[in-house]
Amino acid sequence: MRLGVCGGPYSNPYALRAFVEDAGRRGCERLFCLGDLGGFGGEPDAIWPLLVDNGVECIAGNYDVAIGRGDEDCGCGYRDPRDNEFAQMIYDFTKAHTSDEFAAWMRTLPTEHRETIAGLDVHLVHGSPLVLNDFFWESLDDDEVRLRARASGADVLCCTHTGLPWQKRVDGCLVVNVGVLGKPANDGRTEVWYAVIDVEDGHAEAELVPLAYDWRAQAASMRAAGLPEPFVETVETGWWTTCLEVVPPVERSRGRYQLYRSAVPSGFADHDVGWADPPEVVDDGLPVVPLFGSPLFPPRLWVYTNFHCNLRCSYCSVASSPTARRRSMPPDRFRALVDEAVAEGFTEIYLTGGEPFLEADIVEMILYASDRLATVVLTNAMLFRGRQLDELKRLAGRDGLVLQTSIDGARPETHDRNRGQGSWARAMEGLALGKELGLPMRVGLTETPQNTAEVDQLGALLAEMGVTGRDFAVRPLIRRGFSDEGISVDDTNTVPELSVTVDGVHWHPAGADIESSPDMLLATGEVPLAEAKRLVVERFLTLRQADGSLPHIYNCAV
Repeated sequence: MRLGVCGGPYSNPYALRAFVEDAGRRGCERLFCLGDLGGFGGEPDAIWPLLVDNGVECIAGNYDVAIGRGDEDCGCGYRDPRDNEFAQMIYDFTKAHTSDEFAAWMRTLPTEHRETIAGLDVHLVHGSPLVLNDFFWESLDDDEVRLRARASGADVLCCTHTGLPWQKRVDGCLVVNVGVLGKPANDGRTEVWYAVIDVEDGHAEAELVPLAYDWRAQAASMRAAGLPEPFVETVETGWWTTCLEVVPPVERSRGRYQLYRSAVPSGFADHDVGWADPPEVVDDGLPVVPLFGSPLFPPRLWVYTNFHCNLRCSYCSVASSPTARRRSMPPDRFRALVDEAVAEGFTEIYLTGGEPFLEADIVEMILYASDRLATVVLTNAMLFRGRQLDELKRLAGRDGLVLQTSIDGARPETHDRNRGQGSWARAMEGLALGKELGLPMRVGLTETPQNTAEVDQLGALLAEMGVTGRDFAVRPLIRRGFSDEGISVDDTNTVPELSVTVDGVHWHPAGADIESSPDMLLATGEVPLAEAKRLVVERFLTLRQADGSLPHIYNCAV
């Protein structure tokens, strides 16, 4: 027996008609719909004759129960007020445009269907065997999945409600979320999804089927009905723009949008963040925004060219030193990262270490990056001699390239206390040389109890060298790497800035040393930037506060 099983037509007659035709072509002998006949689309009553005339066997979803009883809301199970606002908007429309006859027919539908087919117990539900409006997500842990499978006890369990298709076997039970017909699966595709279930000789297999249909007609129908543009946007682009908060971090991180616009905190301009200004959140008329590209996840990529350094600074957050484990970024890998960064929408790239100018190919790497992205190179400016000086001259006059160095006091003894004897004089010499070559130079001071009183003095000294205004900034000392003093920075309180090392990808450049900051690691190995971004989003959504914010901003760029 071959079954065609769909979920949620959501007032989308164009997709429902395509389902009937496509399932027929695939040899499906029986067709089932797991409920939620109305909602989202603009033609609720057009669903009924398509179901009846084509012999589609139906159970009721929460929407159908609510419409049939005349309830005041859909009973969808949302908890966030913004989710409920959109759900109420479309429910009120559906209720007002559903005929009494169709509503009466909905009242006759059972809320589950169970029968033995080809020797197997097949159980069809809407949400799950536990609750009609249960969100049976793929990312539920094994115990939660097993709880629902055991509550059914069937050999095959089919469900819907979440809108996202998936399948897995649990203790001998084939669990299939068949997806929905009424809107795309938040995957950037205009197709919708249903399932083909083959049951034969006591064994079942499922295929999740992407279904092409006349989505342009559906979008036109929704606009003609006066439905809000965010709903139409989803049909036209394949990305969800409403009812996001109910979606778990794993599933939501795969979509284009992760937060309601109202959840992005304001007040970033009040932070003294030096050069690393937060990106502006552009109002495109949609109620939702991507996390990436917002102030909560800036489009700034950090690349560690290496970890060995000519200095051993006492408060280096990534434990760089002359004896640090060698972890040099190969030039070909670096170029590939730059190309990926451009493709993935990053607008800035920061090269750091260790000391980048210890790498023989660093200038070629900088040239490649700065041809494609705004580029900042963090350096202690102490190696601008001999061959490196000749190489450095090749960088002069390049648009979008900045060299950033650290001066931690107005006096040599203050700076040298943490960075080594003679380092202040050589850093100041390197700074002057960079300015002489016409290179844009910036200076950051890591504030400590020993140098706080010298901040203004250093500012005046740098001004005499032409380093003024925003080209000089102060950053706090943090407790990472070699430092056991300073502020606490971790993934629970710090806005992420994706960082790449040869070890893997990391939440923030201040925690990019895998040995001293394993908690900041996102994944090991050569991870594609698209996946690295998704991992950041998933962790953010798991850890975020109720208003969507991570309140502290620590920018290594200052």
